Amino acid sequence: MLNDFFYTLRAAKLPVSVKEYLTLLEALKEGVVGPKAVVDDTSTSSGYSIDDFYYLSRTTLVKDEKHYDKFDRAFAAYFKGVEMLTDFTKDIPLEWLRKNLELNLSPEEKAAIEKMGWDELMETLKKRFEEQKERHEGGNKWIGTGGTSPFGANGYNPQGIRIGQDKGRNKSAVKVWDQRAYKDYDDTQELGTRNIKVALRRLRRFAREGHELELDLPDTIRATAENAGYLDIKMVPERHNNVKVLLLMDVGGTMDEHIARVEELFSATKTEFKHLEFYYFHNCVYDFMWKNNRRRYSEKFPTWDIIRKYNKDYKLIFVGDATMSPYEILQPGGSVEYNNEEAGAEWLQRLTNAFPKFAWINPEPQGVWQYRQSISIIQQLTNNRMYPLTIKGIEEAMRLLTK
Repeated sequence: MLNDFFYTLRAAKLPVSVKEYLTLLEALKEGVVGPKAVVDDTSTSSGYSIDDFYYLSRTTLVKDEKHYDKFDRAFAAYFKGVEMLTDFTKDIPLEWLRKNLELNLSPEEKAAIEKMGWDELMETLKKRFEEQKERHEGGNKWIGTGGTSPFGANGYNPQGIRIGQDKGRNKSAVKVWDQRAYKDYDDTQELGTRNIKVALRRLRRFAREGHELELDLPDTIRATAENAGYLDIKMVPERHNNVKVLLLMDVGGTMDEHIARVEELFSATKTEFKHLEFYYFHNCVYDFMWKNNRRRYSEKFPTWDIIRKYNKDYKLIFVGDATMSPYEILQPGGSVEYNNEEAGAEWLQRLTNAFPKFAWINPEPQGVWQYRQSISIIQQLTNNRMYPLTIKGIEEAMRLLTK
């Protein structure tokens, strides 16, 4: 079984070596986790939990944490169902919120569902937590699954709070109270086309600046010839790519649908621009951002510090689908991550004021923009400087930034 697991990781383009695989087998034989077990080339004995094996295999096989997300996806794809089919664990806990209902409500039923305001929504949720004593399924009041209540999972409500659901279905939840581990975009992604690079080069420009450090050979030859053969050295300033880019990228949630294209853009950007700084945010920019998604709570970069650190020479590029609840943009406390003191709209305005040359690149198809209230709000806040993540869209954004 572990041989196939090894080949699955290699197929996922993880740099896993045979030596590291043998180290994993040796660790299993020595009983590093769980009870001591005997492992051959094709199977493992029982007694390990799937979590124990996950952490052991990740520790021995993955050398760089930037590959953790690839490893997680490959691990899940290979071991899906194994926990129930083998003896990795004896007890399988039941989910409090089972995803077993998919409602097909008529337009009339959906229209009849009450839309609560922000204050009423949060106050009602607080009361539900105090009153509810058991699991609930269906209905329109309690926290549960498959109903039309504003609170729960796998149901329908135009403005609800999603609790216990791995991802959105209607893309209209106001708060997501589930812990998520976002993935850093891979800056080594191999591009399937050079078109993105070509489009980005519209922003590049080379300017002569600095001290005279570079020999101008053609001019030296010309001047020497005109000087009857006496050497006349000509120097010119060095040529530098002086374009500076500040890249702010939305990550997690609905952006998971666009990972491949955003990675292509990120990889091309890192190749084309020598002076590139990047940070991550989720849905909307608030008072801090981060550079590493696995350490986003311990390594925060205050947005005020970012504004002060980089001068107006930087071109500001947002990358995000702008798909969220309007509360997340306009309301203090609207963030799905924490209780933000100031609305995201305030921070967007500060950033665009600090960096006058800015653009927003949206991976969502342009045809759906008019149906997303949050996209309309972001367009207004960015003075309609939003462009689709297409070759034409990138070219138009780069032209704007060069003006």
